[in-house]
Amino acid sequence: MEGMQKAIEYLDRAEGGVIELERLLTAIPALAPESGGDGEWKKAEALEAWLRSHGIVDIEHHDAPDERVSAGKRPNLIATIRGKKPGKRLWVMAHTDVVPEGDRSLWDTEPFEAVVKDGKIFGRGVEDNQQGLVSSVFAALALVENGIVPERDVKLLFVADEEFGSVFGIQWLLENRALFAPDDLIVVPDSGSADGSEIEVAEKNVCWLKLATKGRQCHASRPDDGANAFLANCELALSLNAMEREVFSVKNAIFVPERTTITPTKKDANVPNINTVPADDAFYVDMRILPEYPIDDVLAEARRRADAVEARYGVKVGLEVVQRNDSPPTPADAPVVLLLQDAIKATYGIAGRAIGVGGGTVGAYLRSAGFPCVVWSRQDETMHAPNEYTKIENLIGDAKVFARLMLAER
Repeated sequence: MEGMQKAIEYLDRAEGGVIELERLLTAIPALAPESGGDGEWKKAEALEAWLRSHGIVDIEHHDAPDERVSAGKRPNLIATIRGKKPGKRLWVMAHTDVVPEGDRSLWDTEPFEAVVKDGKIFGRGVEDNQQGLVSSVFAALALVENGIVPERDVKLLFVADEEFGSVFGIQWLLENRALFAPDDLIVVPDSGSADGSEIEVAEKNVCWLKLATKGRQCHASRPDDGANAFLANCELALSLNAMEREVFSVKNAIFVPERTTITPTKKDANVPNINTVPADDAFYVDMRILPEYPIDDVLAEARRRADAVEARYGVKVGLEVVQRNDSPPTPADAPVVLLLQDAIKATYGIAGRAIGVGGGTVGAYLRSAGFPCVVWSRQDETMHAPNEYTKIENLIGDAKVFARLMLAER
């Protein structure tokens, strides 16, 4: 209890240091090559130098090769604070890359300059994901600078490439390094609610599907001479959407919306003129599937419905999976969930509750690999928007939550 009190008192005085680190990181645009940037290397260098100058010196690199950036690699760093119990580990994972600023005319401040105003810090990346990064760093500093040894090893993981699919970040680490164990506690502070009550433990399984239909072209004045691929796809799109009501209709209250969603979205161009029946037509479906249903079962039903359309319209339908992510949920009573609920209650005075989301997070990659994790932070979710900000009280408060996790005895 004495160590905890010292850590909390340290964080109560940490506002100046928190702002300093946010300013340092915001001034270095860590943009992916897909956004016209040169990656995260310079930002990671600055972060590592800052950590070492503040006494966090056990730092290792697990960098992913990438010839598109000048450094030739994308940085993945692990800073470790050794604990009392070897083999017991707490991971807090943040990403160093950011998205572009977008239309600068929509910003009230310079995007890559952290500006402090009204208890907030404004700038690109200050919340996504520097809030999680900075709060985890200061939780660790509260221990290091007070000579407090945590109960378990603390692993601060700073990954690259989260904004473009994590190919050079957590996906690369899971494929090329044996870093995690199933009983590790893993927290990803990259999403959350304004009051900090939402602990994301599950994601819908994601599958993006392309439906490419081949018919027979003819003049539109004599449609019976052809096989209208577009018309067939219109019926198929409605039939696939109906699957969420007719077949995969279970509801799960931890998700919003609480059902599986099967949503036709994008459509490719077909013929350039109005008076031609198209022989080729393609559209796409975004499927967000509750964990109760295996993706393969949904794909099998989609194939049956495509077969029915083939028979009715005299066409051929090809199904192509564009993207797929199967993500088993973290149990709501997993140790990381229960310990985080205790820390949230002690810090913010509210009860944390397990939720599921429809969108994808990096937590899905960890869960798919067999490592239960939670995604949590207290934030207003201004990421990717003009005038992105983080509240200083959230930075300090989340640091206290992480410090309590680091010192939890069970």
